[in-house]
Formats: sequence, C-alpha cells, structure tokens
Amino acid sequence: MANFTLLRYCVFLFLCIGILSCEKKTEDFETESLSDFVLIQPGKYITYRLDSTVFTNFGRNTEIHRYQVKHVVDAEFTDNLGRPSYRVYRFITDSLASETWKANGSYFITVLNDQVEVIDDNLRFIKIHQPFRDGNSWKGNRYLPTEPYAGYYNFSNDDNMEDWEYYFDGPATSFNTGTLEINDVYTIVGADESFNLPITDPSSYAAKTLLVERYAKNIGLVYKEYAMWEHQPNPTGNPPNVNYDPYKTGFEIKMWMVDHN
Repeated sequence: MANFTLLRYCVFLFLCIGILSCEKKTEDFETESLSDFVLIQPGKYITYRLDSTVFTNFGRNTEIHRYQVKHVVDAEFTDNLGRPSYRVYRFITDSLASETWKANGSYFITVLNDQVEVIDDNLRFIKIHQPFRDGNSWKGNRYLPTEPYAGYYNFSNDDNMEDWEYYFDGPATSFNTGTLEINDVYTIVGADESFNLPITDPSSYAAKTLLVERYAKNIGLVYKEYAMWEHQPNPTGNPPNVNYDPYKTGFEIKMWMVDHN
C-alpha cells in the first residue's frame, strides 16, 4: 500500500513538472503586437530620404538620384478578400524638399492575426510574421507570380522569388539613421546574395540581390535597402577577337526615416 501511495505521488509530481514546463514554453512564445510596427493610423506619416541607383545609357552608366518620399495613411477600407486594410499614399520631392510634393502612387497594408501583408503595384508581400524572434522565417514572397519584374527588367534575379526565406536577424536593438537614434528596432532580411562583387573584371558576370528592412515599435518602417541587378559582360565578336561591352540592368534603393508624426 505504501508503494502504491508513493507511486501516485511520483505521478502527481511528474504531471506538475509537465504543466509548469508547458507554461514556461507558452511564455517563451510571447511576441510583439504586429500593429505596433506598421503605419496604419489615418493621418500618420513617415518621411524618408531615398537614394535610387539607376543604370542609364542602356546600362552603361550608373547614377544615384536622391529624393524625399512621404508615406501618409489615408483611411481604412475593405480589400477584395473582405479584410480590413489601410491605404497609404506616397508623395515625392527633391532631396532638400525645396520643390512641391507630387503624388507617387499608393499601397495597401493588411494586418492579420499572425502576419502583415503589403500590396504594392499589384504585388503581394508578407512583410512581417510572428513571432518576433531571432531566426524566425517565412516565405515572404509566396504570393508573387513567376518573375514579377519581367515587364521592367531583363535579369534573372527574380527567378524563384516566391521561395525567398524572410527572417528576423537578431533581437530588437537601437538603430541610428544618421540623424535619429531609434529604439526597439527589428531587422528583417528577405535576401542577401551577391556574385563577383566588387566587379574587378568587366568581362565576368556579376549580380546583387538584397532586401533588408527595419521596423521600429510605435513608428513602422524606418529603413529599407532593396537591390536587384545584374552586370552582363555582353561579349561581341568571335574568338580570339572577342570584345566586351558590359552593361547593368535592374535597380537599387536605400531609404531611411528622417521625420514622422
């Protein structure tokens, strides 16, 4: 009888330990609120400095065009899937904001239970996915069509974009934009690949694909770097008399917050 009582006590103790262990696991999975990291309050805005790298003269020249871009939340609406979403308008001016702001398109933000979706230029991205935890990953481009930039650029960077693994790169940290020190910032990496960079041999193929975004609590997107371009050697003539007329195709942008309300 004593052995039976001892056995019941051991089983009870084991169950208690199991319950406490489960409770701790639940605590470990506590995460941030998605709505704290996106721009969804009507009237709110964020202004960014934007550096846009473009390849002109049929890709033979590289130029950096500098602007300021303001993102302003317009209103809540119901998207075509019946979900509450927010329309954000973009406005653009010169880098010193000395010219009149001009309309520069719009995009939609939809906050779901576990992820944030952005629809821009009819392309649907999963920008953030819970939990906010170092290494957490997801298919951020799973809704994209095959070669989504084929109508704009003749490159291979967008092959299999739907397979990109977005992930949280570290815990929340502070981030300095150059003029502002911001706390509670999470970094999300969507892609980070390069080939033959820096370019030392113009006769060799080279490429860069990079997507890095930083989101600050109670603000939204505070930094973005997005690059997709190729360097094509473009050989002409026949061996042994081969010449090269290299060119680049694609884009690269870098933007960082300079103001918000």
